[in-house]
Amino acid sequence: MASSYKSMFRIPELQRRLLFTGLILLIYRLGSHIPVPGIDRVALANMFERQAGSLLGLYDMFVGGSLSQAAIFALGIMPYISASIIFQLLQAVVPYFEKLAKEGEAGRKKITQYTRYATVLLALIQSFGMAAGLEMDPNGIVLNPGLSFKLMTALTLTAGTIFVMWLGEQITERGIGNGISLIIFIGIVARYPGETLNTVNMIRSGEMGIIKAILIVIFMVAVVAAIIAITQGQRKIPVQYAKKIVGRRVFGGAATFIPLKVNTAGVIPIIFAQSIMMFPAVLGGMFPENGFVTDMARVFQPPHLVYIIVYSAMIILFAYFYTAVIMNPVDLADNMKKQSGFIPGKRPGRKTAEYIDAVLTRVTLPGAIFLAVIAVLPDLMISWLHVQFRFGGTGLLIVVGVALDTLQQIESHLVMRHYDGFLTKGRMRARR
Repeated sequence: MASSYKSMFRIPELQRRLLFTGLILLIYRLGSHIPVPGIDRVALANMFERQAGSLLGLYDMFVGGSLSQAAIFALGIMPYISASIIFQLLQAVVPYFEKLAKEGEAGRKKITQYTRYATVLLALIQSFGMAAGLEMDPNGIVLNPGLSFKLMTALTLTAGTIFVMWLGEQITERGIGNGISLIIFIGIVARYPGETLNTVNMIRSGEMGIIKAILIVIFMVAVVAAIIAITQGQRKIPVQYAKKIVGRRVFGGAATFIPLKVNTAGVIPIIFAQSIMMFPAVLGGMFPENGFVTDMARVFQPPHLVYIIVYSAMIILFAYFYTAVIMNPVDLADNMKKQSGFIPGKRPGRKTAEYIDAVLTRVTLPGAIFLAVIAVLPDLMISWLHVQFRFGGTGLLIVVGVALDTLQQIESHLVMRHYDGFLTKGRMRARR
């Protein structure tokens, strides 16, 4: 493996792509420390300390702490992610977008353009709402409130989002890996050094025993290994294509497979579930005098048992829902039938679609349960092990997934130029 890492810098094109990616990510991190004018950053940081573990804290994690620092990249790439999810869902319910998605490269370019327009609109709405919300805070976060502050903040944050979106597209085109994913990745990873240093200080001060720290590290390694296994796990459905004779040439006759991933939905179910689970806490803040509302807010806070059960159930439900949105067995069966493909032992058409749907339903269950376990893991570790960092959840899933995809792209460059990959025989084992 060490020789593979050295080989990365022996290929001029790969070296240029890696350096370009590193430079763009450095620019993004520098922009995450340039503040928006007119905001008391100390008062804002105190507010985020009170909001730790909330939806606002989750958003701040995705943008690498830019939101809590009131930086020009405070919105990060999240408006683009929201717009992408919206258009992905629209493809399943609106015939026009469904038709665009099936038109190939031209259709995808149109959807990408619509996504960019929606990103700007969402960024304007979110930034203006954020400015108005900051003005309402009683702790005096905004130094000079008014319409001019709202407009300046909205324009600044929207421009920052557009620039971050452009940076992500540049990485995708000229760098290595998916630019949008890498920007989220670097924002999450930026917190790790500080959390690691806090843990080391706890060990030095005696707040955490060395044996307990070693056991936690072993547990963390095991969790990461399990995430890798689930992320790359797939069920392969064999597909056979019939031979066609055109003149004197024979076409088809090849055997391939349909890879159904164990975790097809990714981190989207957790994000959906977290968004809904925040409502009781919001209502509790709006109606502090109402006993029923405050009790409900308390019950739906981690690590209460009701919260864990409901949160886990919603993640499993959304995992099935989002998998059904992005994986249509009927379309898969129709496409196979048009190309003279069939699953051995299954009739083409409806029977094939029913078989794929049954397999997908069974495969999704362990992935959905695993997502639920990973999602509640940070709250359980903080409650039971008294750690001062959030290990697990959406952030860890994103970090592991993006790292695997980026390593796969680097490995493809190495193998293409006859270098060994990172693992045995130039191929990642779980992707065989």
